[in-house]
Amino acid sequence: MFWTFLHIIEITIWCIMAASVSYVVFFAIISLFYEKDDFASTHAKSLSLYKERRFLILYPAYNEDAVILNSIDKFLYQKYPKDKYQLVVISDHMKDETNEQLRTYSITVLTPVFEKSSKAKAMQHAIQTVEDGGKTIEGDFDNIVVLDADNVVQEDFLHNLNILCNAGYDAIQCHRCAKNSNNDVAMLDGASEEINNTIFRKAHNRLGLSSALIGSGMCFDYELFKKNVFQLSTAGEDREMEALLLRQGIFIKYAAEIHVFDEKVSNKDNFQRQRMRWMTAQIQSLLRQLPQIPNAFIHGNLNFIDKTIQQALIPRSILIVVLTFFAILMTVLVPDWCAKWWWLLFALAIALIIAIPAQLRSRSLFGKVLAIPGLVLRMLKNLLHMDRKNTDFLHTTHNSK
Repeated sequence: MFWTFLHIIEITIWCIMAASVSYVVFFAIISLFYEKDDFASTHAKSLSLYKERRFLILYPAYNEDAVILNSIDKFLYQKYPKDKYQLVVISDHMKDETNEQLRTYSITVLTPVFEKSSKAKAMQHAIQTVEDGGKTIEGDFDNIVVLDADNVVQEDFLHNLNILCNAGYDAIQCHRCAKNSNNDVAMLDGASEEINNTIFRKAHNRLGLSSALIGSGMCFDYELFKKNVFQLSTAGEDREMEALLLRQGIFIKYAAEIHVFDEKVSNKDNFQRQRMRWMTAQIQSLLRQLPQIPNAFIHGNLNFIDKTIQQALIPRSILIVVLTFFAILMTVLVPDWCAKWWWLLFALAIALIIAIPAQLRSRSLFGKVLAIPGLVLRMLKNLLHMDRKNTDFLHTTHNSK
C-alpha cells in the first residue's frame, strides 16, 4: 500500500513536469520550420504603403546613470530622418549631473517624482505629457518604441521598424540579444534569452500565434499604446500589455532581424533579483488571466489561451534541476521507475539545444551548466519569500557603460 501511494505521487510529479517539457519540445520543433512571411516579403509588401512614420522613443530610466548616456549616444546615429523621431528619457532617481548631460543631446528629459516608481508609471507619465499638449513633447506620432536604459540598437533600427509598421503590424517585438558574456551568469542569461526568443517568439509566429513581449525593444501603434498603457499597474507591465493586446485580437509580430542589444546580468544577486521579479509577475499574470479563460474559449481566442498556459509553465532551470534530481533518485532507489525520468530529461535537453542558435552552441556554454544548480537554489529561496500580491518595482542594477 505504501509503495502504491508513493508511486502515485511520483507519477503525478512526473506528469506535472512532462506538461512543461512537452510545451518546450513542441515549440522547439516548430522553430525548425520554414517561415513563409520573411523580412524580404514583408519589405515588398510595405513598399505599396510606404511612408516615413514618426516615432516616439521612450527610455524609462530608473537609477540608470551607469548606462543611459551610452545608449542615447548610440541611438542618435540612426539613419532615419531626425525630424521623424523624438527621443524621450524618463529620468527617475538619476543624478542631476546625468540629467544635465542628457540635456546636451537633442532629446527630451522628463524628471517625474513618483511615490512608488515603476516602468508603467514612467511610460504613463510620458504619454500624459504628450497628450497635455505642452512644449515638452511636440508633434503627432504614428508609432511608439519602448527601450530599456541599457539597450543599444543598430543604425538601421528605425528604418527596419518603419518597414514592418508600413506592412501593417501594430505590435512588434524586436530580437533582444546579449551585448555582454563576461562570466558564467551572463552567458547563461544570454542563452536563456535566446531560448525564449526561439520558443515564445519565433516558433509562435511560425505557427501563426502571437509573439511574447519582453519589456523592451517593443514597437506599437501610438493610439493602440495610448489606449492600453494606463491600464498597467504591476511590475510585470510587459505581461499585462501582452494580455491586453491579445484580448483585443492584436497580433504581435516577432522581428528576428531587428536586434536590440541588452546587458545581461553578470552576478548572482542581480540574477536572483531579476528572477524574483519575473516569477512574481508570472504568478500575478496567471491568477489575473485564469478567470478570463472561459470567455477566451467561447470566442476562440487561441492566443490568449496559449499565453495563459505560458504563465503556468515551470521555469526551465528548475525543470533541469528537478528532473536530474528525480532521475538520479529513482535510479538509486527504484530502478524500475527511472526510465521515464531520464527520457523526459533527455527530451528537454534536446529541445533546449535546438532552441539555442547555432552560433551560441559551444563547449564553453555547455560547461556553464554546472552553474545552474546554485542559481536554481537561489530561485527556490525566492519562492519561500514571494508575495504574489506585491506590485513594487524591483530594479536590476547595471554596472557597465
